[in-house]
Formats: sequence, structure tokens, C-alpha cells
Amino acid sequence: MILQRLSVGTMETAVLELLRTLPAEFWPQPCKRLQARSGDSKAKLSSNTGSYNQARQELPLTIVEQSGDRAFLQLMEQFGRPATKWDAFFVDGTTMRMPRSEPLRAQYPPARNQKGESHWPLLRIVVAHDLYSGLAMRPQSGPASGDHAVSEQSLLEQAIDRLPAGCVVVADANFGVFSVAYAATQRGHPVVLRLTMSRAKALAKAALRDGMDLRIRWEPSSHERRNHAQLPADAYVEGRLIVRQVQPSNGAIPFLLALFTTLKDDADSVIELYGYRWNIETDLRSLKATLRLDQLNSTTPQMVAKEIDVGMLAYNLVRAVTCVAAQKAGLKPRQFSFTRVRNVVNAYAPMIAAANDRRQAQQLFEDMMYYVNQAKLPRRRKKRPSYPRAAWQKPQTYPKRKQ
Repeated sequence: MILQRLSVGTMETAVLELLRTLPAEFWPQPCKRLQARSGDSKAKLSSNTGSYNQARQELPLTIVEQSGDRAFLQLMEQFGRPATKWDAFFVDGTTMRMPRSEPLRAQYPPARNQKGESHWPLLRIVVAHDLYSGLAMRPQSGPASGDHAVSEQSLLEQAIDRLPAGCVVVADANFGVFSVAYAATQRGHPVVLRLTMSRAKALAKAALRDGMDLRIRWEPSSHERRNHAQLPADAYVEGRLIVRQVQPSNGAIPFLLALFTTLKDDADSVIELYGYRWNIETDLRSLKATLRLDQLNSTTPQMVAKEIDVGMLAYNLVRAVTCVAAQKAGLKPRQFSFTRVRNVVNAYAPMIAAANDRRQAQQLFEDMMYYVNQAKLPRRRKKRPSYPRAAWQKPQTYPKRKQ
């Protein structure tokens, strides 16, 4: 399933790759499917995908989740020790589309507006990625629409217990609410949260100005108490409100950036830490574009959950290989191209799995790392131009379906 996510993505290509590379010794002995039939000179396994598909569906979701959690923790032990002064995780949310099937439509209702219901069932997830290595925790998901829709903030509050102990939670203004700050601090996580201007003014109880570094006691508003009835009557979070004027690199108009933090670092260091938050946007691009998780293929809720978790395992596999190359080269893991490393791993992983002995496997691994080392991102002398967040419209050959 990981191989399928790393490659073209179909079950047929995954089965054919398996049959092409793995030696006969891999299969259990005796294997009746490897016994030659009458009239056949050599036994061959079937390339049909039915058995593989059945095995995917019978694989317990709990096994996939535990495998993902264990791999994440082990990789963090090995590669997640920060070479920076912060042990931080960036948090962000996104949505994924799924095929239209009755089970998915019931659990993940499509979005609706004044023109009716959308075609695609929609899933909302929240991801958390390590500042230094880019390794990702198993995401938390839920419906994006319907009567049981969940917000990104509530998904983070559910997932926060799985974060490494004591790490800093860094998030944008969508997570800059009291419930997130309170849930994180109650579990021993410092926070750096961007605030909207209106919320920052309410906390400061004064006009915002450049250079402000104000100690505040953040208490929930009446609206937040209505939405979070479980909050204790004396709930509050003590921290600092930091305001700085920021000049965008693309030459746009400067703006005020308001951050709430419970860190004791100086204000410039907190601003610097938040500046790395853009990394999670490129990580989401790697997940949704490079690993094709923007449009899921499964048609049942159980298989959708497995597809996402296996996709995160594949993502962390690429990140782990990148971390090995970064350690040898004395560089940071984020100085390597995720897509190029994925392509190298996709080419060499089947050959390493099919190696005749450990020596051959080690030689193939060294060859793979040689090409991974060439996947470093270029050092650009000039800043790349900034473009508006817009997409080119695709030509419409056929009319849009109404039903």
C-alpha cells in the first residue's frame, strides 16, 4: 500500500511491481500458487488485483494507526532532535475530496450552498509537522460539512495528546482562539498563535502598535464559553501579546502581525519562529500534490482512513531517507527536494526489497543515497517572484453535470 502511494497509485501497478521484484524465497513455503500446473514449465503468480484489494479491506484500521504512530515516534527519536533552539510543531488544516458513494456521503456529507449540494464528499483533516525534520504526526480527521461537521480547532484539541511532550505548537490565525491555547497549555505545550486584529485589540484593550510586547491574562469570552461548555469557570491562559510590523518580501504593503505566546523567549525570536510556519504549506503541497492525497480513491470510511494513514507512512518514509542524507551531508532536511527524493526512493525501494542478500541490498541503498544527495534545493541568488493565490482556469470541453 505504501508502494502504491509512492508510485502511479493504482492497485495494478503495485501488484505488478511486487511480482516483478520479489524473489520466490519471499513467499511462504510451500506456496501452492508457486507450484507448476500440468502443462506449465514454470509456476507464476496471478497479476489480478482481487486478492490484494480483499487484503486491504480486511487489514484492521487499528493496525494501520498503530503502525503509523509507532513509526512516527521512532523516527522522531532518531531524527527529530532539533538543530534549532526550538522543539516545535506546525499545525494546519486542509480538506480532501472523496468519490461519491452512499457510505461516504452519509458520513462525510458534501458541501451545500444556495445553488444546491456539491458532488464530492468532503473530509477535513488537521496535520502537525516537525519544524526541523518535516516528519508528520498521523492526522486527525472528521466531516467538513453536515450536521456533525467538525472544526479544525476541535480536531487539533483531539489530536494534541499525540504530540511529543513539551513541543511548541505554532499555528496561524484560524487556531488563534482561546480553546486551542487552553488545551495546549493544559497539556504542557507552549504556543505561538497568530491572532486576528480584532481579537488582538480585545486582548490588549488598547490600540495595537509596532513593538508592543504586553503580558496578558487571556480569559474566554461569553461566546467561547457557549461553544465550549466544558471549560472550567476559572479557565485562563497567561502569556504575551507581541505585535510587529512586517514588510512582505514581495514588496506589498507592510502589515501588523499579532502573536500570542507562552514562551519566555525574546520577541524577535518568537517572530523568527513563526516565520518558519510557511514550511507546513509546502508540506501540505507535498501530501496533496506529490502523493496525490487531494483526491482520495477509497469508497468506504474505513478504507478512506487507511488510505490517509498509509499516505502519511509513505510521506514519513521519504522524510526519513531525507534525514539520513541530511545527516551525512551536514545539511538541514528541509534543504532537500521532497519530490526528487520521492522519485529516487520510488525507483530504488523495489530493487532493495528484491536484493538477493544483505550485501547487495546495502550496495543498492548506497546507490540510492548517492542520488538522494543530488536532490538538494538550489541556492537562489535572487528571490523568486510572488504570484497571487489564483489558479488558471481549465478549458471546459463538456457541459457541467447537474445531477
